[in-house]
Amino acid sequence: MEGVEGNAASDAVPLAKWRTDFSRAFQYYLDRSTPHPVQRWLGTLAAAAIYVLRVYYVQGFYIISYGLGIYILNLLIGFLSPKVDPELEVLDGASLPTRGSDEFKPFIRRLPEFKFWYAISKAFCVAFLMTFFSVFDVPVFWPILLCYWIVLFVLTMKRQIMHMIKYKYVPFSFGKQRYTGKQSAASSSGIKNKD
Repeated sequence: MEGVEGNAASDAVPLAKWRTDFSRAFQYYLDRSTPHPVQRWLGTLAAAAIYVLRVYYVQGFYIISYGLGIYILNLLIGFLSPKVDPELEVLDGASLPTRGSDEFKPFIRRLPEFKFWYAISKAFCVAFLMTFFSVFDVPVFWPILLCYWIVLFVLTMKRQIMHMIKYKYVPFSFGKQRYTGKQSAASSSGIKNKD
């Protein structure tokens, strides 16, 4: 009896070591990808294209695509929303600045870009794997699902945009603002100095 338990324990040790090593390697490459958002999003776009091609060629798994669309819409709302909801802040007394004399508060997302990218990437990978199991291929009339998703998207985005307008915040920044120093009169008039 002890030989069987000892054998099972010795088999579990290499499996745990492999899992730990894989987890560390995965986290290492995930950390290295952090400063490269364009490459990350291009990889996710490639995964999305592979998923769309798979669904198109199989002509099925529309319910998985619908669920994926709802999940991505939910992530998008988190990405576009501020970390602290201004509607709740009004009750506390602290709120986003509404006048030029108010203190500047930077926009902090409820769902940061990296987590947004990671969740979408995982979602496309999981959805792709689900297309290999026929149990998930529920027969549905896909145009109805598509119309319902579009209506849901439009209504949700309308509500989010109205929220942005009401509380005067923009969830996008296009990099750090750059200031240029004063230019000399010679350089601003287009005259070149010849030395």
